[in-house]
Amino acid sequence: MAINFSRVRQLHRTLAPIMVLPLLLTLVTGSLYQIADLTGKEKDFDWLLDLHKGHFGSLKLEIIYPFLNALGLLTLAITGVLMWLNMRRRTERRS
Repeated sequence: MAINFSRVRQLHRTLAPIMVLPLLLTLVTGSLYQIADLTGKEKDFDWLLDLHKGHFGSLKLEIIYPFLNALGLLTLAITGVLMWLNMRRRTERRS
């Protein structure tokens, strides 16, 4: 089975800018809530946990947000590894 690396690159290039915001939001809110929890002030920062889970005001994505985040990150990881392996293989052929 041959991999079409131009399609892999295009998928990665398209998905990366879309996934930056949700992944950064998840990272920042999760880390800040953990700090609040460690300092015993988690009740004052429950809004961080809501954002972390995908509750954005009237837009409630709690059910699907973690799965979309995971699917996007998994896709970026797989396409990134495939591009890296292809780059290494091309470099070895030139040597």
